[in-house]
Amino acid sequence: MTRFLLPALSLLVLGASWGAPAQANSPQYRVETVAEGLEHPWSVAFLPDGRMLVTEHPGRLRVIENGQLRAEPVEGVPPVFHSGQAGLLDVLPAADFADSGTLYLSFVHGDKKANHTRIVRATFDGRRLSDVQPIFTAHPAKSGDAHAGGRMLMLADNTILMGVGDGFYFREQAQKLDTHIGKIVRVGTDGSVPQDNPFVGRADVLPEIYSYGHRHVQAIVRDPASGNLYAHEHGPRGGDELNLIQPGRNYGWPVITYGRDYSRALISPFERMPGMEQPLLTWTPSIAPAGITLYDGELFADWRGHLFVAALAEESLRRVPMAAGKPGPGAQQVLLAELENRIRDVRTGPDGAIYVVTDEKEGRVLRLVPR
Repeated sequence: MTRFLLPALSLLVLGASWGAPAQANSPQYRVETVAEGLEHPWSVAFLPDGRMLVTEHPGRLRVIENGQLRAEPVEGVPPVFHSGQAGLLDVLPAADFADSGTLYLSFVHGDKKANHTRIVRATFDGRRLSDVQPIFTAHPAKSGDAHAGGRMLMLADNTILMGVGDGFYFREQAQKLDTHIGKIVRVGTDGSVPQDNPFVGRADVLPEIYSYGHRHVQAIVRDPASGNLYAHEHGPRGGDELNLIQPGRNYGWPVITYGRDYSRALISPFERMPGMEQPLLTWTPSIAPAGITLYDGELFADWRGHLFVAALAEESLRRVPMAAGKPGPGAQQVLLAELENRIRDVRTGPDGAIYVVTDEKEGRVLRLVPR
């Protein structure tokens, strides 16, 4: 592994909805390069035997084994539509992967005129995928190559949550319940609809919908202690959000927002509306949040229970202190800014280290450990 030293950064947060916090301190850490030479890696996952899986946006699944990136990609990955923000997205090992070898992949299926965010289930034998079966396909088809969503989370009841973006041009669909666009959906590992989904039994609502009124959910994480589900999503020009996700709730987009359109025009004059959830936290200017993890490792004792948010536009990793299920007290901390790399994903590793993925043409998997 390549090793280099970085001092921990501690910066003021500008534009957070709960006010500018005081400066915070953190332990020093060391950054190690686990793998490099990846083309726009998007997601990383850990297997029980110590191997790691990494998705590359153009459509490749890669294996890191014994500290080395295997030269050949995994065979059998289904074709993906790769353009702009569309491509191969998340990889999620099944809870029983050690016995079943089952993986789930999310990606954009179709072409620029008509495409869907899709989940497939497959069996991984260490070299190739077999028995690849679609278990969820977002409907209806949309055009373009933006805001696909695609981040997945396996819940304790063996169901899968996934964010589906609003497609950028179809933001009004986020408020409509006969479409998956602009939603968080929940399905069983076989694609079945959980009978306790909030809209099951309503003929006018797609039963996979778990929550709605989202713009572009980029990550979801569960706090095992409280059971809370947290998701963040991109705002337009500002107004990125961290939300507490509850079934059946409406998160407001585009009726309420703390951001403006890219032209600086108002999207909506409203930041609040009855029946629509308020974010726990917003970021203005936009940091473009990507991955998220709730740190529960042993290596950084002072950071246990805090959220870590990968940021694309800010080119950073943000630590968000949490208390009683809400952000704060204390300052958010901006880490890794001097790398000047877009950070796409962040995970707590089984070894207690923090792993991040840089979204670059020559992308890397990095590991943060105490110095």
